[in-house]
Amino acid sequence: MAQSLSIENGTVITMDAEHRILSRGYVLVEDGRIVAVGEGAPPAASAERIDATGMVVMPGFVDTHAHAGHTLTKGLGSESETWMNIAGRIYAEAVDAEFWAAEAALSALERIKCGTTTAALLFGGGPDIMRTEAPEAALAHLTTVADMGAREILAIGPNRPTSDHVYRKYTRDGHAEIRVSPEAQLDVCAELIDAFGAGGNQRIAVSLPVFTAKELEQQSVYNLSDKTRNLAREKGVLFIQDGHRDGSIAANAEALELFDDLSLLAHCIELTEEDIAALKRTGAKVAHNPSALMSVYGRCPATELMESGIVVSLGTDAAAPDRSFDMFRNMFQAHRYHARHFKDDAVLPPAQLLDMATMGGARALSMESEIGSLEPGKRADIILVNMRQPHLWPSAHPVQRLARFASGADVDTTIVDGRILMRGRKLVSHDEDAILDRAERAFRLMIERAGLG
Repeated sequence: MAQSLSIENGTVITMDAEHRILSRGYVLVEDGRIVAVGEGAPPAASAERIDATGMVVMPGFVDTHAHAGHTLTKGLGSESETWMNIAGRIYAEAVDAEFWAAEAALSALERIKCGTTTAALLFGGGPDIMRTEAPEAALAHLTTVADMGAREILAIGPNRPTSDHVYRKYTRDGHAEIRVSPEAQLDVCAELIDAFGAGGNQRIAVSLPVFTAKELEQQSVYNLSDKTRNLAREKGVLFIQDGHRDGSIAANAEALELFDDLSLLAHCIELTEEDIAALKRTGAKVAHNPSALMSVYGRCPATELMESGIVVSLGTDAAAPDRSFDMFRNMFQAHRYHARHFKDDAVLPPAQLLDMATMGGARALSMESEIGSLEPGKRADIILVNMRQPHLWPSAHPVQRLARFASGADVDTTIVDGRILMRGRKLVSHDEDAILDRAERAFRLMIERAGLG
């Protein structure tokens, strides 16, 4: 339930249009929304008071690209290709609704403890595994995230139409095999969109595999892409893709007019001039993932895209095989990634990095009127970062301290929609040990079913 809160005596980093920083500021919250932001003594209010002395008060992070399922598959493979194959087999053959619920609780716990209040997750992963053969897995995930209190957009969609897709459905007596077509998966997606809509704390987006120009010449690929695009536009939800590179944006824009300003494209490495022109023309946004392996294989020209007016946000691509949900880590890596490229450490200054992780993320998700900054009328998604620590001290230059030195472990308090989810690094309404134990049980059963030993 949303609370009336008066957060006082903190260093308030608003991330508003003026990028105001209030050295002794306050934020007032009522009914889940911010009603006042100012400096000095707050107006008298009947509200729970939070003394933020020694802390930064700022908007919660917005992680625009991650994956559901991966927190329970991290480390299962010594290299990325091995992990991809193992994860794909697991998601198709070794999991049930309880796996998705237990993993969702663990994923939400990590995000809450790192100060991420909103995240966009693709449902599943591996080579080509979307668990949309039926609604049960996504429902288990979303209801668990709702109970945890996190804000999330779950991207669901069809697999590639190039091969049969077989899933195992577990019962008390064993399991049955289910074959599913991409068209049937789209029907499930439509059902889930209707159930959750596009306006709540848990929302549905539509996803589609990234196809090359050559693949788009296949009629089955073209037809599936056309149907998926039409579903997203008919329902008015985000359209999200994972893995654009080397001309794929231009190819899809030309063949299908696939993108508009509700499109979010992840990775975007080694872009051509035609790719960048298509981004400008369509208004599509970019999720830059400096920690991801795709950013090792090629460069996302995030700085150049932003200079040309394209919205670029930060995503973690978490959690597996080798990365966490820590947005502080991604801000630091983004700076080093591009500073090394240009041999110039003035590239991506701290304020710009913080904007990419907050308002930039809100813009990428078309939620800039709701989240991303501390302003009256916006949703009260707020975090408090404990600055009274050696690596963040002295207290001068708070934006620089956050972008260069902080980590997710420095987040003291996380608030979503005015509801305090974590305070003093402890969840308020959930037992962290119970979440970990539940995830451990789901992990062990998944390993047994997959025959991984």
